[in-house]
Amino acid sequence: MSTIAEILPLAEAALADSGIAQPRREASSLLAFAVGKDKAFLIAHPEYVLNSDEETHFADCLARRARREPFQYITGRQEFYGLDFIVTPDVLIPRPETEMVVEHAIRVLGVESRSRFCEVGVGSGSISIAILKNMAGANAVGLDVSMPAIEVARRNAVMHRVDDRLELRESDVFSALGDEKFNLVVSNPPYIPVKELPSLQHEVRDFEPKTALTDGADGLAIIRRIVDQSPRHLEPGGHLIMEIGFQQAGAVRGLLSAASWRDIDIADDLQGIPRCVIARRPVD
Repeated sequence: MSTIAEILPLAEAALADSGIAQPRREASSLLAFAVGKDKAFLIAHPEYVLNSDEETHFADCLARRARREPFQYITGRQEFYGLDFIVTPDVLIPRPETEMVVEHAIRVLGVESRSRFCEVGVGSGSISIAILKNMAGANAVGLDVSMPAIEVARRNAVMHRVDDRLELRESDVFSALGDEKFNLVVSNPPYIPVKELPSLQHEVRDFEPKTALTDGADGLAIIRRIVDQSPRHLEPGGHLIMEIGFQQAGAVRGLLSAASWRDIDIADDLQGIPRCVIARRPVD
């Protein structure tokens, strides 16, 4: 059996050899997860001896991370908008830049005491659940083409006690909606052009679900459908809020303008990249 002081440098070296950018930090995080302690415990108790189960668990976690499996899939958790979410390889890992979508959604819906919104591509449910947790009067319908993703969203909705306000449906974009209308349509669609997949990080390219990353074409195929079909599912004056990819702002603005949307705005993320589209359906 090994102590924390003995095993941590070996783990750091193994991750460094695998090309992990911050091997010391990740080794510590994996070890804390494997032994069920926090990092403060690791620092305060370098003499702690791992039992056989802990050592086996840590070795498995380390091997998975060395193969470049995302840390979040190993632990099964990711923080988003101050909330803890279950994540599996069936869903994208929620990212900090997507929190912009939640912020703008809350701002847009803030004037509505009983708002109802729809999310296209609900995935883990992080966007819808974060909005619902911050808007007690809101209700939502979450759509996704993947039933395994919907099951993850359902687990998260139950965990955060919003399952009574989030209806989940299997749907190809809006196909399961009929004539329903909402105050808001929100989405983080698959916007990566298929030709760019080989250049992505190993963690993204090899482990995250392809259908949630790319439309299999130019990265605008699903966006076009959302822009074209959202008006029929929005109340007059309702909004569309959507995350977009790098260098897509001009093309997306053109799609929105051609479809006669109003008050089109594209907000930059913290890196100065145009990231979040906000547009309003005209009032009839």
